[in-house]
Amino acid sequence: MAEDIKENKAVSAPIDEAKALADIKNVHKKIMTEIGKVFIGQTKVVEEVLYALFAKGHVLLIGVPGLGKTLLVNSLAKLLDLDFKRVQFTPDLMPSDIIGTDIIEENTKTGERNFRFVKGPLFTQVLLADEINRTPPKTQAALLQVMQERKITSGTTTYDVQEPFFVLATQNPIEQEGTYPLPEAQLDRFMFNVRLEYPPTEEEIMMVKATTSGSMEDLKPVITSDRIIELQEIVRRVPVSDRVIKYAVAIAEATRPNQPKSSEFVNNYITWGAGPRASQYLILGAKARAVLQGRYYVACEDIRALAFSVLRHRIMLNFSAEAEGITPDSVIEKIIKTVLEPVG
Repeated sequence: MAEDIKENKAVSAPIDEAKALADIKNVHKKIMTEIGKVFIGQTKVVEEVLYALFAKGHVLLIGVPGLGKTLLVNSLAKLLDLDFKRVQFTPDLMPSDIIGTDIIEENTKTGERNFRFVKGPLFTQVLLADEINRTPPKTQAALLQVMQERKITSGTTTYDVQEPFFVLATQNPIEQEGTYPLPEAQLDRFMFNVRLEYPPTEEEIMMVKATTSGSMEDLKPVITSDRIIELQEIVRRVPVSDRVIKYAVAIAEATRPNQPKSSEFVNNYITWGAGPRASQYLILGAKARAVLQGRYYVACEDIRALAFSVLRHRIMLNFSAEAEGITPDSVIEKIIKTVLEPVG
């Protein structure tokens, strides 16, 4: 990391970028302060959700019921002053239920009948896809286009969604009855797979006090949608050295079995590894992390910090790994220890 800093020291941010850095750091501080009033603890989770937002990515939140996944998304939508819709994914949910449908309207004066498209909840800025794995693949696939292209097609007409557009999906990891595993194409659309763990005792005590006192904080917006879009563009313009890019690619490559550089461990336990989109998301997420920490450069440490969230849903383990209790996180941990930073 020290070499990263030395390498990027000569890169000085232009005046407008320096001002934007200060602004985004200030916004970040306000969001963390405000959300801490209703969502106690889980700071790392909140941080990674914000990284994804400013990097124009989407997040899959995985955690047992009661950890506040829905509360987190609701609170963020209020603080960001964005249009928010929640869809409860169920086995009988159809694509038209979230995309929208054409209805027949009759002109009472002329008697003419015309089709009118009624937009579904997918036409929003923040979409909470609650328990996304409880709906069939046909309905899950309705999210593919909008998550990748930010467009929605119904019939022969394609609509643009309002920016910024942000999907947060939740999933329960313990109850699998009546669920449909997300296909790899759907999982790959999510920038991060963020896991919510049980809170420490002290945080749980604070959480219980805050949620059972009879009075909840009224959250006020701290940033406008136009400002979010501006800051997303600032994140995109953050320079990244070739050394850091090579490191991100090397981390992603190390997950792929049966390749010239594949380790014996990866060949023995992984069926499929992360694709090029993982490398892209590692860099974009690292840019957002750097900017939110007040830096106008990306270090290899940023890549390591986000490797678990970017890679854990892009690694498919084989039966041998499952039999031996090997998890995607343990694979990523081993890869981080074995892949060396490129020489500057």
